[in-house]
Amino acid sequence: MSRDVLGLLVGMALGCAGWFGGFGAFLLVAVLGGLGYAAGRYAEQGGDLRDLLTAERRHR
Repeated sequence: MSRDVLGLLVGMALGCAGWFGGFGAFLLVAVLGGLGYAAGRYAEQGGDLRDLLTAERRHR
């Protein structure tokens, strides 16, 4: 999927969340989308998502 189509889908999802759920739903979708993007980008670059989840436990 190209980046422009992905951007279109994200924009449509944010628009629907804002229209039907209000500004709070818009922000929630935007934040969760950003976290999903960051996790996907990390995994695409060869990182293991399990390391992100277990790293906090190791520091305790």
